[in-house]
Amino acid sequence: MFFKEYGNRLKLVVNEMSGVMSVSVGIIVGAGSVLETEKNNGISHFIEHMTFKGTPSLTAFQLSEAFDEIGSQVNAFTSKEMTCYYVKSTTHALERSFELLSDMFLNSSYAQEEIEKEKGVVIEEINMYADTPEEVCLDGLSSAFFGDEGLGRTVLGPSENIRSFDKSFIDGYRNDFYNADNVVVCFAGNVDRANAEILVDKYFAPFVKTEKSKPYYLTKATNLGKTVKINKDIEQNHLAIAFDGIKYNGEYFDEMSLLNTVLGSGMSSRLFQRVREDMGLCYTIYSYPSSYRDVGSLAVYAGLNPDQTKQAYGAIFDVLKEVKRDGITAKEFEKGKAQVLSSFAFSQESTASQMMLYGKYLLFEGKTFDLTDKINYIENIKKSKVDELIDSLDFDKFSLSLVGKEVDKINF
Repeated sequence: MFFKEYGNRLKLVVNEMSGVMSVSVGIIVGAGSVLETEKNNGISHFIEHMTFKGTPSLTAFQLSEAFDEIGSQVNAFTSKEMTCYYVKSTTHALERSFELLSDMFLNSSYAQEEIEKEKGVVIEEINMYADTPEEVCLDGLSSAFFGDEGLGRTVLGPSENIRSFDKSFIDGYRNDFYNADNVVVCFAGNVDRANAEILVDKYFAPFVKTEKSKPYYLTKATNLGKTVKINKDIEQNHLAIAFDGIKYNGEYFDEMSLLNTVLGSGMSSRLFQRVREDMGLCYTIYSYPSSYRDVGSLAVYAGLNPDQTKQAYGAIFDVLKEVKRDGITAKEFEKGKAQVLSSFAFSQESTASQMMLYGKYLLFEGKTFDLTDKINYIENIKKSKVDELIDSLDFDKFSLSLVGKEVDKINF
């Protein structure tokens, strides 16, 4: 693993992976919906879309065609805390791939004509998510847990915001956050670290803006204990419940991953076995931890028969209370540890996963990720440490989201 911080505070990390034939390279920016305001909510994601719409030297079609001509796959995504632009290529096509990716990131034109066209695309994406009850439910859970600002804002934003965006919104936001001190470039795969450094020196580092970025938005409140109910004319009810969890890389971070495998990740988990297999109350049920820079949550989601919503709600809390009272068994502990370790092993076979692992860690923590240390830590987790985590969890305090037909009439 190779790390370099440039004089302008741009960070580069390279994970050389022997035995693979591809390279993934990402340009990761610490800019997501957490940094947005009520007026510009959705701008991070909109900029992600617009970055593909052409530069002074290449139109949007020419950019797409250039990547296709060398067999590379380019994409991007926006989350609550970051935006990532990335390309996966063969080693021999790496230089051209990174040149194109850098040109997009640094020099996109953001022409008003393209902005107007892309508004329709993004609004249809918002409509698609509005037609997906699970997504509506989980967005409602974020609002119930975090409130109407910061992490409580949706990534896509409201349609009325999208309609108002023009180039001044894009330029202002990029000036605030798309600067060297808030950017990580990460290579992972069949790449020589010296060559990666040469490419960054040639195509990226001298050209990225050097203004000081605005600070990260610190979350003011979590687990507000709110309930969000959204009436929707659908066949199922969608229920999500969130509890306080563990922040990214905080104490008990890996223990939470282990506990989650026991609680609600996979077909042998307690929630799946109890609520679906034993009681037949749902088709889908799972739990998941969310870890952000300064806070975290543990959530449970279920898609339910409307007539069995209250029963399923009770069954979920029965499982949680049993875990709180009795802990997990030695067998569950060993199974959970095996699952966490295997997920790291599987991710080592994916250049894209490794790019995100090393890049996100460097962006959030300001230091490099050490896979050997991580594996050693997980291998040596003691059950007593998971017991400490369980003792710290409070299942009596939670935020809740419910979506379905006339759910405003349901009281738990």
